[in-house]
Amino acid sequence: MRILQPVLAGLVSAVVGYASSFSVVLAGLQAVGADPRQAASGLLALCAGIAVAAAVLSVRYRMPIAIAWSTPGAALLVATGQVSGGYPAAIGAFAVCGVLTVLAGLVPWLARGVAAIPGPMAAAMLAGVLLPLCTAPLRAMVDVPLLAGPVTLTWAVLMRYARRWAVAGALVAAVAGLAIGGAAFPAASLRPEPVFTMPAVTLPAIVGIALPLFLVTMAGQNVPGAAVLSTYGYSVPLRGALVTTGLVSTAAAPFGGHAVNLAAITAALTAGPDAHPDPARRWTATLALGAGQLTLGLGASFATALVVASPPVLVTAVAGLALLPALASSLATAFTGTERREAAAVTFVVTASATSFAGIGSAFWGLVAGSLALLLTRRRTAPRPPEQPMPAEPAPHAETGAARPD
Repeated sequence: MRILQPVLAGLVSAVVGYASSFSVVLAGLQAVGADPRQAASGLLALCAGIAVAAAVLSVRYRMPIAIAWSTPGAALLVATGQVSGGYPAAIGAFAVCGVLTVLAGLVPWLARGVAAIPGPMAAAMLAGVLLPLCTAPLRAMVDVPLLAGPVTLTWAVLMRYARRWAVAGALVAAVAGLAIGGAAFPAASLRPEPVFTMPAVTLPAIVGIALPLFLVTMAGQNVPGAAVLSTYGYSVPLRGALVTTGLVSTAAAPFGGHAVNLAAITAALTAGPDAHPDPARRWTATLALGAGQLTLGLGASFATALVVASPPVLVTAVAGLALLPALASSLATAFTGTERREAAAVTFVVTASATSFAGIGSAFWGLVAGSLALLLTRRRTAPRPPEQPMPAEPAPHAETGAARPD
């Protein structure tokens, strides 16, 4: 049983990670111009990349280094939409993001530059990206109440009694509602079908997709993922993890994979004591995680067909329910302190506006506006004048409190 324990933990982590956010990935790829075949290829490429990176890192370091796709990055793609150059330009931006991740592992000053971005501003940018998605359940309740109602109710009940399975349950409720309503599911082959797209490098895509994707992946996935592992006593080889995931992401980019990174949400499932009582043996859980993700990726075409058969607002609603915990965490981080609260608010509002300028999405402009607001609102501490010595007061009598005579 002890041998099966980490395997089961890894498989559960794979199912939870896949079911909770594959709709976000597909919605993001379609938003930047992918057709259904290309979107399915992207999902397959991400699952294969997760399997490769998890196997390499877990075997090399004997640590449960869980790998996932960038869910905040997929949400960013939904918020950004198509850029100049279309889907090939987005593919080029994915590859640039992968190269930046490799450089962050090899060049210390680049990683320090990312770390120098104030935490509240990075969190506010992520929250601004997530907000439009997280309001989708409300829009779905208005547009398709007979479908969205059961989905939201299922999610709410499971959040109370089985939180881990809340999003997966909402997805099952959505499928059941579509089946009962007689939705026509397109014919889909379970055979994996990778689709190669030649990357095109354009400045709007680099600035509007690659840089924000790199930042939200670092701030929303890699940094928290390393923190989760450290809470369980593992010293994460961050350099090796960044180089490995960056190389895998670059290789997956031409097939539609936007970013592979350290897992943040599901990392505790493979790194905690539930995976195995002995911390030295938990690394096998991430091997099972990779195998499970690869198996699920083989059905990417079917998953895409399911999304295509659903009303777009329902797909986005399920994605929004999955991202509510991430939104809550980002808002808490953005507005906890007072020193940078105004700058965080500017970053959040500009990013959440989903307004593009010069072909560049709002996430980049939100970070720019927040940086300017931080410069304007930063309080400079004036040098304090030297203190003048105060005249000593006569000490009172111990008994009466009256002044002691000279």
